[in-house]
Formats: sequence, C-alpha cells, structure tokens
Amino acid sequence: MSTTVVEAKQRLIERVRDLAYLHSPDELFTLASGRKSPHFFDMKPVMMDPECAHLIGVLLHAEIESIGGVEAVGGLELGAVPLTGIAIAKAGKGSDLRGFLVRKEAKGRGGRKTGNPPGIEGSTLREDDRVVLLEDVTTTGGSALKAATRLIDMGCDVAACITILDREEGGQDAFQSAGISLHPLILRSDVTGE
Repeated sequence: MSTTVVEAKQRLIERVRDLAYLHSPDELFTLASGRKSPHFFDMKPVMMDPECAHLIGVLLHAEIESIGGVEAVGGLELGAVPLTGIAIAKAGKGSDLRGFLVRKEAKGRGGRKTGNPPGIEGSTLREDDRVVLLEDVTTTGGSALKAATRLIDMGCDVAACITILDREEGGQDAFQSAGISLHPLILRSDVTGE
C-alpha cells in the first residue's frame, strides 16, 4: 500500500515535532542566519530516520512532478546532501533525475571528471539544465540563494527550491524576489500550531 501525499505530510509534521523541534522562549537559539528565535529545528535526525526518509521522498517527488521538466536536484552542503540521496533513490531505477551538491567552499578537486566548476560536485550539470534546489530548513533563504546564483552563473535554469520546512521568516519573499519559487513540504506553523 502506497503512502498518499496527504498522509505523508501529516505524518512528517508529527515526526518533525518529535525528532527535530525544540522550543525555548526564555533562552533563544541563534540560527544560521544570525537571527534569534525561540524555535529550533534540527532536521538531521529527521532525514536519517527511515520512515521520515520515505515520507520526505513521497513529498519531494510530488513537488518535483508539479514543477515539471526537472533534470537535476541538489543544493548546499550539508542539509541538501541527504535530501538529494532521498530524491534520487525515490526516483528509482530508470529515472534520468541527477543529483549534485554545492560546496560552501570549493575544495579544488571536485568536477574533474564531471566538468562542473569547482565546488559543484556529483552528476554533470549542463548549461540550460532545469534544476531544483533542496534545503532542509529555510529561514531567510540566504544560503540556498547563494547556491542558486552559482548555478545560474553556470547557465542552469533554477526552477524552484524545495525545503522540508519553511520557518516563515522571510524565505518565501526572498525567493520570490529572486524569481524562484519556494516549495515547503511543511511550515513552522504546522509543527508549532502558531
């Protein structure tokens, strides 16, 4: 029996609440964006959980299909690495979907075989490839938009960014300003009820 998108979303919300969410109104968390927040989400336990990986895969593929014409998926290390693996595995044997990762700092050795510029690793990306960025948590969108700029500079068409969770703190607007649609699988308010 297959898992529907509705079932996957509801179960993923529950699992994120259990495995990834911390709330501390008195001692605020400092986020990667530099912002302070009473809400913290660590998606690594979620992405590394077998049930959650399945749920994320179901939801990722529904989004990828709705975007259409996607040739490659990937994003900035570290969060996008397990997501890319989930997306490629869920695509299955016979799929042409390729995966890539964007390093925060180029190591100088990637891309030798693929022809990608330094810092873009994994499958070969070609000019005019339609790609989707993957992200675990989106706050302001800054990190993923830096990766998008690198891909656009290569000549790729960045069709969208799919994030597991949108913290609802400006990421949607930042992506819209950049001409890229943001597709969250779930929202902070789904988890927190706020």
